[in-house]
Amino acid sequence: MRALPWLYLAAAFVFIYLPVGALVLFSFQGGGLPVPPFDGPSLQWYRDILNDGDVMAALGHSLAVALASSSVAVALGFCAAYGLARHVLPGSAWIRGLLIAPLTVSYLIIGLGLLIVIQRAGIGLSLATAGIGHVVINLPLCFAIIYAAMGAQQQNAERAARDLGASEAKVVLLITVPMLAPAMLAAFFLSVTLSWDEFIIAFLLTRFDVTLPVEIWSMLRSGLSPRLNAIGSLVFLVSVAGVLLLELLVFRRRR
Repeated sequence: MRALPWLYLAAAFVFIYLPVGALVLFSFQGGGLPVPPFDGPSLQWYRDILNDGDVMAALGHSLAVALASSSVAVALGFCAAYGLARHVLPGSAWIRGLLIAPLTVSYLIIGLGLLIVIQRAGIGLSLATAGIGHVVINLPLCFAIIYAAMGAQQQNAERAARDLGASEAKVVLLITVPMLAPAMLAAFFLSVTLSWDEFIIAFLLTRFDVTLPVEIWSMLRSGLSPRLNAIGSLVFLVSVAGVLLLELLVFRRRR
């Protein structure tokens, strides 16, 4: 009976990571199809995608959109959280609910709504519009994380700074932001991860310059290839690196 929890844990990890393991394994396939039997190992598909200008451009686009949209989402989320946590506003509970509500809405609905608004406004589809869409979906997450971290400890430190003559700008920049830095970093890295993998909004709101998930989708229309496995392995590596960086910079520091 003591071994049962360990067996359950092992089965859960196998269920979660088996598809990823198969993806990584067949990215080293020497043949032209990512199917058994395994023919390798070979690095030809990694060399192929690293020399593919379209794939590398899409990779750069994904990184740019993820970093820029996450930065804006964290900044707006902090402003909203600070305003609602430190000031008594009429209907603040309704405002918080409206800010978090997009978390429950399908990305497809959000993307279609943004597409209609952008087209009616006469704005051309680009990486900038995809970034706007990613700010919309990540802002509620950033707000929720930062608002939850605003407790009495920060408020007491802010009051003490004001009593000592600090201006409101100095209180925010020198007291509030440093004390909330772990929560803001957590929100930023989670937003980067979500933006990095997001497809629907990026597909709807881009035209010529596309992100990596959209580029992968276009490659899938021509059939399976070890090139796709190699790209997926690189995406998985970047995602894991982001999670490890979050653990090292934020969660371990908080412990």
